Amino acid sequence: MSLRLGLPAAALLLAADQASKYWILEGLKLPELRNVPLLQLGPLGLDLTMVWNRGVTFGLLSGKGPTNHLILAVLASVIALVLLRWMARAETRLVAYALGAVVGGAVGNVLDRLRFGAVVDFVDVHLALSGQVWHWYVFNVADAGIVCGVAALLADALFRRPSGLKEGA
Repeated sequence: MSLRLGLPAAALLLAADQASKYWILEGLKLPELRNVPLLQLGPLGLDLTMVWNRGVTFGLLSGKGPTNHLILAVLASVIALVLLRWMARAETRLVAYALGAVVGGAVGNVLDRLRFGAVVDFVDVHLALSGQVWHWYVFNVADAGIVCGVAALLADALFRRPSGLKEGA
């Protein structure tokens, strides 16, 4: 049953990710515009900012050349396969959906690496305080799915009671 929950979640996140990236690249043409301010609520802001992320989270391991991109794509694919196996054994709906979000996000970013040699990142959240502007890392829908999925997995691991224990044991 867990694959019947997790795989559609993965497919939905993957479709949303790829559609958003298509719109950013082909519809809005953000690589040419570079930055589009969207929202400013006092010190908090949200922009669309084009970043080609050649590394992994926060730009780590951002080596140059097709070999580096291929290694990162293969590594992410292997991780996605391990997560699919975990998904098949998921004990709760939350875990199945969370793993689906992580897998869908990982596959979305793997597709970018294979197509472009880098991941398309574009959501830029920033905070202006005391004349200084602080930017969170620029991310995409796949990244958001991965982060939310991992957060749900951590919450499940921390707060779910083991099914074999009785009250007061």
